Amino acid sequence: MEITPSTPAEKMTIAGNIYEAGNSLEFKTGDWRSQKPVYISEKCKQCGLCFPVCPDDAIPVNKEQKREDFNYDYCKGCGVCAKVCPFGAITME
Repeated sequence: MEITPSTPAEKMTIAGNIYEAGNSLEFKTGDWRSQKPVYISEKCKQCGLCFPVCPDDAIPVNKEQKREDFNYDYCKGCGVCAKVCPFGAITME
């Protein structure tokens, strides 16, 4: 059904209902990025400060609890990880 300005309210879908929780893993938001974080593994001390602050879970951690390179499918380029890294292992380009 096409909704137009004259469509009666009772014929429209209910707006504002949320049927399930949002999950950034379901939506690849990497194309929103205007800046890209670059991981410099030689500088990384594996302190673990970067991945908990990533709002999009774009910093994978392996089974040995070591961080890996960014998952750019989900990274929006906010730069929070670069700001929190005390070793300069993340730069924004």
